[in-house]
Amino acid sequence: EVQLMESGGGLVQPGGSLRLSCVGSGFTFSSYPMRWFRQAPGREFEWVSTIDSTGGSSSYADSVKGRFTISRDNAKNTVYLQLNSLKTEDTAIYYCWKGLDRGPGTQVTVSS
Repeated sequence: EVQLMESGGGLVQPGGSLRLSCVGSGFTFSSYPMRWFRQAPGREFEWVSTIDSTGGSSSYADSVKGRFTISRDNAKNTVYLQLNSLKTEDTAIYYCWKGLDRGPGTQVTVSS
């Protein structure tokens, strides 16, 4: 059974930083690309970033490019999302995805 568990969310002021983590289990983590999505209140899911299975290639939504960085540690079955220069519009629940499976999410709130 695929399981994904995000952590690292919280309340941060505009301009601040957070590091999100997602631990995967129940599958061969190193064989799959991983993605981060987010969902703001009352809005649809928004793709944020994708990293390939080796960590050698990544891509980002225009809204986060230059501020967020995705990475992974296959030895720890973990994918990360570093969030820098946070804006109020980054407030959302952040989810990691493997294929059609996702975790429960972690809340990020950016507010002064």
